[in-house]
Amino acid sequence: MHCVCKIMPSPVGELTLVARGDALAAILWQDDKPTRVRLGALREDGAHPVLLRVQQQLREYFAGTRQQFEVPLDFGGTDFQKQVWQALLTIPFGQTRSYGEIARQIGKPAAVRAVGAANGRNPISIIAPCHRVIGASGALTGFAGGLEAKQTLLALEGIALSSAQDAQKTGLATRRARQVDLAQGTLF
Repeated sequence: MHCVCKIMPSPVGELTLVARGDALAAILWQDDKPTRVRLGALREDGAHPVLLRVQQQLREYFAGTRQQFEVPLDFGGTDFQKQVWQALLTIPFGQTRSYGEIARQIGKPAAVRAVGAANGRNPISIIAPCHRVIGASGALTGFAGGLEAKQTLLALEGIALSSAQDAQKTGLATRRARQVDLAQGTLF
């Protein structure tokens, strides 16, 4: 079955919405690797009803008025990948999980790395919230849309950075403020 697509601007860059039949098959990032999600040839269709519905729901999400998505999904992948992606759908808005927690949830506690690999190939970013999966230490880890996009999505959901990252950012901000104060002669 052929896929149709629609491009939409967003606070995390240009997104390509992809439908296969009457379901969403992918949300691709502006600089997505062409081999991350294999869909075949895409034909633009800005009036496809599923893509219009997804676009509206994403706009609401970015505006802070939507926490759950209501659109049919068509995940294309292995059985294991589909298990991981279904587990992503259970992570509530404003919460995170570690790769280990996802591995335990799907009954494969030793498959942490495989969960990470499946997470990285999640074709339906944002709606299947792979951005809510973080390292066991609470640190941000790899993300197809880039760590800045991941951080933006987490902040939109009210998720604070880990204390180590907060300390690092606070230290950097303090150093910058001191540099400004020294340059202006206001630091005693």
